[in-house]
Amino acid sequence: MLISLAASASPASTHSGAAENSNYAVQQHYPLGGTGGWDYLSLDPASHHLFIARDDRVMVVDTQSGKLLTEISGMQHAHGVALAPGKHRGYVSNGHGNNVSVIDLDTLKSLSNIAISGQNPDAIIYDSASDHVLAMNGRSNNISVIDPTAGKEIATIALPGKPEFAVSDGKGNVFINIEDKNQIVHIDTHANKLLHAWPLTACDSPSGLAFDAASQRLFSVCDNQKMAVTDASNGRQVAQIAIGKGPDAVAFDPQTKLIFSSNGEGSLSVVREDDADHYTALADVATQKSARTLSLDPTTHQLFLVASDPAPRGTPVSGFTLLVAGRH
Repeated sequence: MLISLAASASPASTHSGAAENSNYAVQQHYPLGGTGGWDYLSLDPASHHLFIARDDRVMVVDTQSGKLLTEISGMQHAHGVALAPGKHRGYVSNGHGNNVSVIDLDTLKSLSNIAISGQNPDAIIYDSASDHVLAMNGRSNNISVIDPTAGKEIATIALPGKPEFAVSDGKGNVFINIEDKNQIVHIDTHANKLLHAWPLTACDSPSGLAFDAASQRLFSVCDNQKMAVTDASNGRQVAQIAIGKGPDAVAFDPQTKLIFSSNGEGSLSVVREDDADHYTALADVATQKSARTLSLDPTTHQLFLVASDPAPRGTPVSGFTLLVAGRH
């Protein structure tokens, strides 16, 4: 494993560049309200619609105004929304329903449910290369492969452990963090086959995952306050960077070459890709405690996070708010 000098900097030195280098800060707070937990956020930059998986519904927010446009009901512990704008469709993973809801991206209405054999679908993505939707099943340790045209599950792919987030390269390769085995796996979506399982050394419980297509680098965020960088072509781990506590999502901006980790402690770790194997931790930007998931608009370079008021575990969510971070 290669650790760059920037990646191995002490926590104190990661703050030395801080705001003057990253220039990111939370600029807007939009109260959305409502009860219930939340999970992944998905953004359609063309329509400026942000989809928030919110337990029994999907909230749809206009990112330009911060206004709640509608709530798509009928979900069963929704985890994520995979967007296929070319099809005018979205696909929602229902963890308690063991199915995937199909939504119309134009009318913002629910159309149907697709039953799957997997248990507790969590992360979900659309793979343009195969024209399939892939649901990562957290309890059955496999992937449900859905043909959206046929409207049914057509295959399952066994995994070595519990899948977390996944990314597609658009060329028939999908990569998935395996949370309980500290691994990242490589799937061939044309053959629906597991090709590789690579160790994520010194990365505990990897969750969020992002991808840089140009450098072929994968970015996994880990519970032990690390971001692990992996070569997607061979599984080589090339760097580890210190990040904040409680990360659950990560995004890569291909234009600015910045990587963002949203951390439940209330911070946004900003990391710069200097080249394919070297990375500099720029800053930990203050957000809000519980703001652990995010989505990036690659056209405006804004980041969208959600959080709620502090409350004892098990009590109802209150003060649910959309945070918008950007350069200042």
